[in-house]
Amino acid sequence: MTEMVFGTTPVRAGDPILPRWWRTVDRWSLACVLGLFAMGLLLGLAASVPLAEKNNLPQFYYVTRQAIFGSMAIGVMLVVSTFSPAFVRRLGVLGFAFAITAIILLPFIGTDFGKGAVRWLRLPGGMSVQPSEFLKPCFVAICAWFMAASQEVGGPPGKIYSFCVATIVVLLLAMQPDFGQASLVLFSWCVMYFIAGAPIALVFSVIGLATVGGFFAYGASEHFARRIDGFLAAEVDPRTQIGYATNAIQEGGFFGVGVGEGSVKWSLPDAHTDFIIAVAAEEYGLIMVLAIIALYMTVVVRSLLRLRDERDPFVRIAGTGLACAFGVQALINMGVAVRLLPAKGMTLPFVSYGGSSVIASGIALGMLLALTRSRPQGRIADVLGRGRT
Repeated sequence: MTEMVFGTTPVRAGDPILPRWWRTVDRWSLACVLGLFAMGLLLGLAASVPLAEKNNLPQFYYVTRQAIFGSMAIGVMLVVSTFSPAFVRRLGVLGFAFAITAIILLPFIGTDFGKGAVRWLRLPGGMSVQPSEFLKPCFVAICAWFMAASQEVGGPPGKIYSFCVATIVVLLLAMQPDFGQASLVLFSWCVMYFIAGAPIALVFSVIGLATVGGFFAYGASEHFARRIDGFLAAEVDPRTQIGYATNAIQEGGFFGVGVGEGSVKWSLPDAHTDFIIAVAAEEYGLIMVLAIIALYMTVVVRSLLRLRDERDPFVRIAGTGLACAFGVQALINMGVAVRLLPAKGMTLPFVSYGGSSVIASGIALGMLLALTRSRPQGRIADVLGRGRT
């Protein structure tokens, strides 16, 4: 039990990969991710059936696909979690090159599926992929690499490089338009930049520039302005997605209306994706919502605690960026459903339906689990303690 809580199990030289991985990985975070995936399948059984019937598909079509995508994501997560920090960095750089190329090509070969934003690439067999989902963990890895390199003696101006990369990525995402993902990318960069040693005043300056950019986007983008106006409206139109979601959350109360008894899934076209938390709140009540929040909080807090005394700058910066991005994406999704934030079209990691989203989340959490594994070099606090004695 002590080993699970504190993660201090020593690594023995010559151990096989799997036993060494099992002793060093954060098993509590791993269990929480599996719990989120299980809850996603449970909620998908309720939320996706109406959409399947509407599209003349088998009742459990979307649930079956989610189980397939989720199994692939869990497999990818477990494989990536066995990687060394150096291999995680290489994976991030290579993945970033492919993802940014795909995003650049979106205006020419992408599609919006009638949602007003060109974010997807069509694949053979009726499949599609959203490159921005895969960009996020790779962006964190490459920026952390630049920032860590800048701390070396005679190292490159990595912080400037990371700022240039972040600016390019944010602009490309805003052009789709995908202001939700752009905001998440910018948030991740600010967190990593602060961890890398940037003064807080500089971070707030970047946030101020982003705010100015938001005002510009409001005047230049009808898509963005429509969502902001709907968010700021004094009353919620009950016929909109936000109206249906907020009403469902209110109806659910503490214990919910009962399994399968909810009505919001028949009204919301995105009940199985962006507004899955509304289905959880209506049918299972506040108890289910609090359980989901607790699982996300456990992953984020445990990861940050394990990274707190990490000696490797890349591991510390990249791990913090991945953990915070994971938690904030969940926060944004749930904040939209209760009208604390404007609609952004962002999924709930491992819970919402979506192939790109769940597989990309598997890559991100695999990276995080790999970076938070206990390593034989020890923690900086241990080194300082030995020096004092």
